[in-house]
Amino acid sequence: MNGYRHLKRLRWVWSEQPVYFITVCMATRRPLLTSPAIYGILVDELTNLKVRHGWAVGPYVVMPDHVHMFLAPRLYASKPLSAAMGKWKEWTAKGILPRVELTAPLWQAEFFDHVLRSRESRAEKWNYMRENPVRAGLVTKAEDWPYSGWIDFR
Repeated sequence: MNGYRHLKRLRWVWSEQPVYFITVCMATRRPLLTSPAIYGILVDELTNLKVRHGWAVGPYVVMPDHVHMFLAPRLYASKPLSAAMGKWKEWTAKGILPRVELTAPLWQAEFFDHVLRSRESRAEKWNYMRENPVRAGLVTKAEDWPYSGWIDFR
C-alpha cells in the first residue's frame, strides 16, 4: 500500500456527463430578482449559456436574492464553468443594473458549485431547490412559485 488510500475515492469524482448544482447570490443579498422583467433577463441569459458557452441548463429556481440551477457541459464544446458563469453574471448585470438604477456589483464575486454524482444526489438538490420558496415563506406550495423552470434537460 502506498499510504494514499484517501486518493482512491478520486476515481469516483470524474463523470463522463457531470451535472453541477450552482448557486449564485446577489451582492449584499439585495432582494430584487423576482420581478417579471428581471426574471426575463435571467432566463434569456440562461438560455444563451448553451449557445455562447456550451453549458446546458436544467431546472432552475430564481429566489429574490439568489439563483439555483443545474448545469451540464456539452461534450467537447463547453468553456470552463467559471468562464461561463462569469459571462452569465456579466450579461445579466448589464441588463438588470440600469433597470433598477444600481451600480455594480450585482453579483457576489464567487458562486457555489457542487457535482451531482448520483441520481439520489440530483433528486435531493432538486427537492431543495423546488422547496426553497416554500421554506422562505414566499408560497405555500412549490408549484405556485412563478420564477422557476427548466431549459435543456430535467
